[in-house]
Amino acid sequence: MLFLRAFFFFINRKRFSFCVNWFIIFKRLRFGSMSKKIEKIGVLTSGGDAPGMNAAIRAVVRACAYYDLGCVGIYRGYQGLIDKDFEELAARSVRNIINRGGTFLKSARCAAFRTEEGRALAHQNLVEAGIDALVVIGGDGSFTGALRLKEEHGFPVIGIPATIDNDINGTDYTIGYDTALNTVVDAIDKIRDTASSHNRLFLVEVMGRDAGDIALNSGVGAGAEEILIPEEDKGIEHLIESLKRSKKSGKTSSIIVVAEGERSGKNILELAEIIGTKVTGYDIRVSVLGHIQRGGAPSCYDRVLASKLGVGAVDALLKGESNVMVGITNRKVTSVAFEIAIKKQRPLDTDLRRVLNITTI
Repeated sequence: MLFLRAFFFFINRKRFSFCVNWFIIFKRLRFGSMSKKIEKIGVLTSGGDAPGMNAAIRAVVRACAYYDLGCVGIYRGYQGLIDKDFEELAARSVRNIINRGGTFLKSARCAAFRTEEGRALAHQNLVEAGIDALVVIGGDGSFTGALRLKEEHGFPVIGIPATIDNDINGTDYTIGYDTALNTVVDAIDKIRDTASSHNRLFLVEVMGRDAGDIALNSGVGAGAEEILIPEEDKGIEHLIESLKRSKKSGKTSSIIVVAEGERSGKNILELAEIIGTKVTGYDIRVSVLGHIQRGGAPSCYDRVLASKLGVGAVDALLKGESNVMVGITNRKVTSVAFEIAIKKQRPLDTDLRRVLNITTI
């Protein structure tokens, strides 16, 4: 009798162990396999500031609180990783920031993080602080740093795209882009009042070193007569012919939107001089909007987008994802590998260019 009891105990124990093993396998297949359970997440902002960054930080922090995870704010971007400039953040730590522009965690350039030694120190600081994963809010340069950290040290990282240029592949929109567009259109509307009052031609320079999204969309939205963007190389003669047609059609003032990365002239002042020698009848002025495009309270769209992506980043980490950026595609939060987000060029919206050509007749 004792032998039989021992036998059945052994069989039941084996069966229980078998069930537990299959449950673990199923859980890993369903929720993703993690080399280490995530209990604390770090968050930083890097690169140029963009309206909505604070809303994204807020969403990350509160998603961590929702899932009962620790959250650590890292000040001054990657420089803060090097200097161990950390602060524990709770749900109330991020109250009243969703409406604020800029980033309360601040941002800074970090030459040390560009080196292997610097990244090794940053990784050591993360481990010593008990941080299991990192959320990086920024643009392509920030994601390049995150990619290196993952490749060299296997540290889980998720990116959130935040740049007013909207030049990240794998997402329809980046945080800050909508607010910047509204700022630019508002400024051009005001400039047009002066242009029409004095029969002036205004060249308005907007941000966009490598991408013309701000120039193209604000140009259409503000009714500009022409735009110049880095993705196109139409040249000075095309612009001159366009201005002459506008003059012939009866236009007495014009707005030309120029992306800062466009190089028809060495700079926008030289471009104005060239136009002055080829087109008569205009009093030419230049307006460089500069950093006002980065500032101000984020639009409703940017606040909602930042909130979606902040929660999406924490969700992605808990599912076992890493080395990816969370973006928005057809209003759904999606994931794309850093390599794709960084390296692939976003195509120009040729339909919008066609709309501009038709509506400026």
